[in-house]
Amino acid sequence: MSTTQQFAVTHSDAEWRALLTPEQYAILRGHGTERPGTCALNFEKRAGTFTCAGCGQKLFTAKKKFESGTGWPSFNDPEPGAVETQVDRSHGMIRMECHCSRCGGHLGHVFEDGPKPTGLRYCINGVAMNFTPDE
Repeated sequence: MSTTQQFAVTHSDAEWRALLTPEQYAILRGHGTERPGTCALNFEKRAGTFTCAGCGQKLFTAKKKFESGTGWPSFNDPEPGAVETQVDRSHGMIRMECHCSRCGGHLGHVFEDGPKPTGLRYCINGVAMNFTPDE
């Protein structure tokens, strides 16, 4: 994300560290990546909502989740306006990074190898999200 971009939810670095677990901080604020297959949300099958672990914004519904075989929760369509993207040139490659539009937290990357109708695969770090099952 642009270093000049302003988000609706902002905190100082110390506040982010106090609000998030060390692993959440490393991913959401440090643009890290969890090891594939290590997050329980990858295996979540119930109906419900996935929200940003940084600010609580609704990101994806379980209806849009699919098994990609990558080891990370994958979705083909975020909630309208919930996710923004930018080019990521880190690690010697060009990818499309996605972040929460409300707090700027790094979520993962978007690839063009997903199912119809969008053809997109939002490959999201499970630690960057919380899940609330439908009642």
